[in-house]
Amino acid sequence: MFSGKSEELIRLLRRAAIARQRVAVFKPALDNRFGTTDVVSHSEWRIPCEAVERAEEILRRLDPRTEVVGIDEAQFFDDELPAVCSHLASLGKRVIVAGLDMDYRGIPFGPMPTILAIAEKVEKLSAICSRCGAPAAYTQRLTAAAEQVVVGAADVYEARCRRCHEPEGGVAGADPWLFSPPADRGEQQ
Repeated sequence: MFSGKSEELIRLLRRAAIARQRVAVFKPALDNRFGTTDVVSHSEWRIPCEAVERAEEILRRLDPRTEVVGIDEAQFFDDELPAVCSHLASLGKRVIVAGLDMDYRGIPFGPMPTILAIAEKVEKLSAICSRCGAPAAYTQRLTAAAEQVVVGAADVYEARCRRCHEPEGGVAGADPWLFSPPADRGEQQ
């Protein structure tokens, strides 16, 4: 969070509109922090959008003449989003997706790993660590909520670097099983 993902999405979509391309913008209905009719960045940039409950609704609501499709907060969509994006790209549409790749524990989030794998271009933005000022790729949850999805902004989350990130019950920034040598996993050698 706080890396400028939505702001970059809005910037790219505005450029497409300036180029007289037909643009459609979608976000999950779950994300109602700033209302349901706009994608809004933390710096209050905004662009009109349609809020949808499920990824397949994008296909039903999309004008066939649309050339550029923007999708914000992709991590909150269901697992159909990669197929929807792939289908749109196969139709010749430019698909621009913004979302968090990891949840507050540093674990891959929703459909994002698949989106990243099938994307033809990926730009990973980083925020600034709220503790030390280093580049931050992690989101620190500031509440005790245990659910994976808790919609919020600066009141619930802050950006952290790997060193300052304190995930729930694990090694900073990752599942310790991912980086331990085999002997540390209890495996026989």
